[in-house]
Amino acid sequence: MSRDLLTAEAVAEGLNTRTIGRRIIFLPETGSTNEIGIREALNGAPEGTVIIAGKQTRGRGRLKRAWNTPEGNIALSVILYPDMTLLHLLIMAASLAVVHAIETVTGLKAGIKWPNDVLIDDRKVCGILIESDIRSTSVNYTVTGIGINVNIGRDELAGVLTPATSLLIETGKEVSRIDLIRELLSDMDRMYSSLSSGERVFGEWRDRLVTLGSEVRATSVNEVIEGVAESVDASGNLLVRDTAGTL
Repeated sequence: MSRDLLTAEAVAEGLNTRTIGRRIIFLPETGSTNEIGIREALNGAPEGTVIIAGKQTRGRGRLKRAWNTPEGNIALSVILYPDMTLLHLLIMAASLAVVHAIETVTGLKAGIKWPNDVLIDDRKVCGILIESDIRSTSVNYTVTGIGINVNIGRDELAGVLTPATSLLIETGKEVSRIDLIRELLSDMDRMYSSLSSGERVFGEWRDRLVTLGSEVRATSVNEVIEGVAESVDASGNLLVRDTAGTL
């Protein structure tokens, strides 16, 4: 299987963004792009710095779940320094940017599973993890990690517990990771520039949620809630009607 040659220069060529992607770091292989992003942020990296890995071996998702990225997929992290009042909108902007990029580049229809997954026909194609350092009432940094299954086949997804798919499986052909990353960074940059008018981002994110109306089992560190996902509030919290009828 051929692979498009992923480099920082290839992604940056023709990328016309205000903030995100003005500096790109490419690593052929790394443990975790988020770990590199946190280190870069602590060293004063410019806002919008993007770390891209050709292969990621120690990636992680929510609740410390593993998310590794073999060659052919996308693993990247974006460093941002948002205002505290905009922090809850980052996951909305990031997931919408992934959805838009997939639809623009491949024509596939994608949806968002609360809180941080992108699905195609109920199968996971992307996971997002935002790690933040918050000091009192301000945000020291945020690192948004995005992992997308692009050019891997069914054999490479065998053994994954969550129903998963890739863009290769869904389209029947290889997808340019460079085109997808460019589209993703451009769309994320556009939304980040207008986050202060968060109502528009929230409205589209809510409308793209495939979770609403479904029976869910929401697991946090300390409890499990089962019921029907009724809605989300303006901060992005999921509102679940449990089996006892309590919201």
